[in-house]
Amino acid sequence: MFGWFKRRRRARLREQPFPEAWDTILRKNVPYYRSLPDDDRRELQGHIHVLLAEKNFEGCGGLAMTDEIRLTIAGQAAILLLHRETDYYPGLVSILVYPDAFIAPTEDEELGDEVLEGEDIHLGESWNIGALVLSWKHVLHGGRDARDGENVVLHEFAHQLDYEDGVSNGAPLLDSGHEEWGSVLSGEFENLWRDIERNQRTLIDTYGATNPAEFFAVVTECFFERPAAMRTKHPELYQVLSDFYQQDPESVLQGDPSSVDNRSR
Repeated sequence: MFGWFKRRRRARLREQPFPEAWDTILRKNVPYYRSLPDDDRRELQGHIHVLLAEKNFEGCGGLAMTDEIRLTIAGQAAILLLHRETDYYPGLVSILVYPDAFIAPTEDEELGDEVLEGEDIHLGESWNIGALVLSWKHVLHGGRDARDGENVVLHEFAHQLDYEDGVSNGAPLLDSGHEEWGSVLSGEFENLWRDIERNQRTLIDTYGATNPAEFFAVVTECFFERPAAMRTKHPELYQVLSDFYQQDPESVLQGDPSSVDNRSR
């Protein structure tokens, strides 16, 4: 019964009118939004309504929360939900937003049982205990530049998709194609390591070589921001991501000349 009420409430949220001021913000800050066909844009607007209603957005480090911040984050997060059955990042409760990059504690294990504590500068962090942290400066930059292959919101929300089965391993919940997913992504992960060892330039950010979870997040960024290059250089990877996300970003971005990726690496 609770599931029925949740679906009904979300359906009502998705049917709400979308304010013109919100549309203006998204067209400015999220090029992918303005490139979408009308039907897809309306679907995205519905997902944004649900995310804004269900997630708690909190300003940190002196940042005052605004509609622009909430919409720019929710608009990019909703891109990963288009055309898919979704429970709207069920493990996520709060989105914490700092004005700029933030310092996070780290723990590095040494030989034996000794653990050294330190600090690192982060642009975003995704936790499996209900929270996600973002730098507003980098959210805005990554959202407005749809060609640089870097998008902290797509990256951190891809981690949330990865967490949905309770394990962070680069394999989100799949309806089918588990064997192909594992084969293609593990092969591409190994190829990235090989290219790094050979000092070869890579389309995929080398941070993806950290582990399979980071690889999935990094290739999600690349898939939506540099789709033409990925389809050319990594066609099998592009196809499995297209099957999972049920989208073809290359064709979407072709409709917006300012978003077309004409560069090669």
